[in-house]
Amino acid sequence: MASPPPAALFLGLLLLQGDLRPLWGDLVFVPSFIRMSGPAVSAFLVVGDTENVTVTLAVLRDEAGVLPVPTCVGPTTEAENWSVTVTPSADVLEVTVRLMNGLEWCSSNETDSVSESPCLLQTLLVSASRSSSCLAHLLIQVEMYANSSLTRNASENVTVIPNQVYQPLGPCPCNLTAGACDVRCCCDQECSSELTELFRRSCFPGVFGGDVNPLFDQLCSAGRTRPVPEWFPLLCVQSSLANTPFLGYFYHGSVSPRQDSSFEGYLHIDPKDFSDFGYKQGDPIMTVDKAYFTIPQVSLAGQCVQKAPVAFLQNFDVKCITDLEIHQEQDGVLDVKIKSGIVTPEVIYEARTDLDKFITNAEILLNNGSASKRVNVEEHYIFIWNNKTIHGINVKIIWAEINAHQKGIMTQRFTVKFLGYNSGNEEETSGNPGYQLGKPVRVLNTNGMNNDTTFHLWQSAGRGLCTSATFRPILFGENALSGCLLEVGINENCTQLREKAVERLGSLIKATHVAMRGNSNYSDLGDGWLEIIHVDAPDTGADLPVSSMNSICPDVPAQLHIRILISDAGLVEGITQQEILGVETRFSSVHWQYQCGLACENKTDLFPIGASVQFIKVPAQLPRPLTRFQINFTEYDCNRNEVCWPQLLYPLTQYYQGEPYPQRVAKGLLLVLCLMLAVLLSNPWIRMFQAWSLTS
Repeated sequence: MASPPPAALFLGLLLLQGDLRPLWGDLVFVPSFIRMSGPAVSAFLVVGDTENVTVTLAVLRDEAGVLPVPTCVGPTTEAENWSVTVTPSADVLEVTVRLMNGLEWCSSNETDSVSESPCLLQTLLVSASRSSSCLAHLLIQVEMYANSSLTRNASENVTVIPNQVYQPLGPCPCNLTAGACDVRCCCDQECSSELTELFRRSCFPGVFGGDVNPLFDQLCSAGRTRPVPEWFPLLCVQSSLANTPFLGYFYHGSVSPRQDSSFEGYLHIDPKDFSDFGYKQGDPIMTVDKAYFTIPQVSLAGQCVQKAPVAFLQNFDVKCITDLEIHQEQDGVLDVKIKSGIVTPEVIYEARTDLDKFITNAEILLNNGSASKRVNVEEHYIFIWNNKTIHGINVKIIWAEINAHQKGIMTQRFTVKFLGYNSGNEEETSGNPGYQLGKPVRVLNTNGMNNDTTFHLWQSAGRGLCTSATFRPILFGENALSGCLLEVGINENCTQLREKAVERLGSLIKATHVAMRGNSNYSDLGDGWLEIIHVDAPDTGADLPVSSMNSICPDVPAQLHIRILISDAGLVEGITQQEILGVETRFSSVHWQYQCGLACENKTDLFPIGASVQFIKVPAQLPRPLTRFQINFTEYDCNRNEVCWPQLLYPLTQYYQGEPYPQRVAKGLLLVLCLMLAVLLSNPWIRMFQAWSLTS
């Protein structure tokens, strides 16, 4: 059953609220008066019964700026430039009045683009009658100006973009309206001198107001307008305002846009083949046809790129959302051969029937006898690599069968994983030996009840209920928050609510030990495994006296806090290795009360629970405590002074971490040698050498 149109619902609501009070069967315009400044306006006519309803248009003559009293008049000759369109919708008619000749009347030939008087000023009367009886009127006051942006046709001229290296792109940034004067924008060339005088003292200041070449702080002439330090004349810059650092301040990019993006040109026109001498990390994987091996991936803008190259030794796990009406299945991977000794993928297929997990907003099809088609809902790729070559590809494709005319939103998942040639069935490590940022935290459960190898957090979907939430691993070095909603009734038992909350929160931490390093062996507890400190949850069976009150439960676990202590453990080939020092889990509780509206009804309430992960870095060596002199004398404290004397030779200090210390020392000595040569070869030293030669 189709729902009524929005216009009918809106007008019906107005009738119920008393804003409109016509008798059903009478005629009334909503609204009854309109000011028109564009080429078309619309109003609604409440009719009740659409039969024998006639709508006419006439142009009225107003005198001395006073609107005439609306009376039913016939069409006039001046109304030939206007058209009336009536669109029926249930018991409402939509009446649209449009200027037939466009806005050519407002094409001004005056040099002043800001016209003080309107170019079109008329009063229109729209009358509605039934069976020759005039019952409703609509007055339209038409007032159009030549400087309106609606009165100008789009220019076909190509905009010349200046080179931002030599000229600012926006010499008047506050000029926001084309063909019209912007108030308080004194640099707007479209403002007449009379209008500019009205707001001359209130112009926009700074770069936005047109001062696109202001005096910058390093300019020598800037020292005359503000107080400067004593060393300013020695280090200031002598430059003209045309060479200013504010060039390109409002625009960053090329001078003229290109038709084809650089990514498309790089991807489809001239693929770069790096596989002749073996792959390096990040190189695109090539096929024997000298094309990229592509898998759909998510771009930085969040869009799904269907043919994105797969990079060597870069794992990913992405989800693409596609409309089934425009979805096109990609070519299969059976005929693809990888250029690395000609490797052919080995593909296995798996069917799924639970379409509700992959397709949302599905519509019920009326034609159930139509053909069906297959769509891939998940594709998992495992690349076996050794050194710089690929030895094999294992592909698992999960497909589902849907109706050929199925409508809805489908979520596809694509994963790529690189495994070493000698790894066999070993578990994937999170570093060697220390943890790598972004890798899962490795855990172990010695109780043997499950085989969880990492901590988890919730990844909510749909309504955010805990029953439909999936899990995602906790990644090393990344603080995170997650949560879901528990459904609770008004007569919920407090003990059962606590047990349910503890069970949901405890499902995230089903582990007893955590790995100190990223490559700790699961079969050897002595290989760097630490016991996790679990702070006990509140007693789920202990009810306080307040729990005797209806719909109130005290001390319900609602938040799980996971704190992980990490530290630097040394260097391997110049790369800092990080390890875990300890893990603590702790619960926090709240008092829950059923939230009633105007009246407490037996409906399901939502109780939010959440989990947080915090990585706390502990310094490998405790910092040296501050002396009394350092505490009281703050001149050399870089955190409390603009001038930091301890970092005078910053590249040679411990604060600079951009390069290894030996390399910094070598560059510093080379710079000192160059300075000494420059001094020795300077003019005074040459004269001293010549004088010493003459005396000897």
